[in-house]
Amino acid sequence: MNNAVRHRIAGLLIAALIFLADQGLKSWLVYGLKLRQQHVIELLPFFDLRWTQNFGVSLGLFTAGSPEGRWALVAMTGAIALFVFVWMMRERKMGDIVALALVLGGAAGNIRDRAEVGYVIDYADLHLGEWRPFLIFNLADAAITIGVLIILARSLLSSEKPDAKTEPAPES
Repeated sequence: MNNAVRHRIAGLLIAALIFLADQGLKSWLVYGLKLRQQHVIELLPFFDLRWTQNFGVSLGLFTAGSPEGRWALVAMTGAIALFVFVWMMRERKMGDIVALALVLGGAAGNIRDRAEVGYVIDYADLHLGEWRPFLIFNLADAAITIGVLIILARSLLSSEKPDAKTEPAPES
C-alpha cells in the first residue's frame, strides 16, 4: 500500500473520529447532563455550556423554517460534504487530507443532527462577561473551522508552484 492510500485511509479515520466525538459529546450533553432542560451550565467565567438549536448554517445564514427548508439544507450540506470527500480522496499530502478530514467529519456530525432532529445542537459558549465574540458552536463547527483555516493557510503559504509546461519559448 503506497503512502497516498495510507494518507487517505488516515483521513477517513480522522473524519470518523471527529463525527463520533461530536455525536458522543452531544449525546452526553443531551442525555447525561440534560443540558436541554438546564439550558445553561456555567463552567468558567468565560465558558458555559448553553443549549442552542441552530436552524441555519454558518453564522445563522439560510435558516430553515420549514420541513422543506430543513431537507434543502441537508441536501446542500450533503452535497458540500460529498465534494469534500471526493477532494480528500484525490489529495496525496497528509496536511491537506487532515484539513479536509476535519471538515468532512464536522459536516457529517451537523448533517446528522439536522436530519435526525431538524436542527444542529450547539452548546459551546465562549464569552467575556456579556460580550460573545463567537456564536454558540459545537465540536463539529470547531473541526470545520480549523480544517478550513488549515486549507487556507496551506494554500496561501505554500511555496510550491504548479509545474510549468515544458513548451519551448517562442522565438523572436
